[in-house]
Amino acid sequence: MKILFFAHLQDITGCRQIEVNIGEIGSEALWSLLIGAHPGLAAHRDSVRLACNGEYASSDTLFTDQDELALIPPVSGG
Repeated sequence: MKILFFAHLQDITGCRQIEVNIGEIGSEALWSLLIGAHPGLAAHRDSVRLACNGEYASSDTLFTDQDELALIPPVSGG
C-alpha cells in the first residue's frame, strides 16, 4: 500500500509517502499503525480524512496492499 501525506502531515511524518505491506486492514487498525509509527499524527486524527484510490473512505472501508491511501488534512479556500 502506498500512503501519501499532504501539507503539515508531511512535516509530522518527515516524508511525502511510505509503502507498507500489511495485507487487508480496517481504518481503526490502520490509524493505530500510523500513529504507532508517527505519534504526532494522533493530534490530527479527528480532522484528517482518509482517501482510498481517489475516493473518500468510510469507517468500514478495508484497505489492501494494492491501494493508494491519502491522508487529507482540512483545507480552506478563499
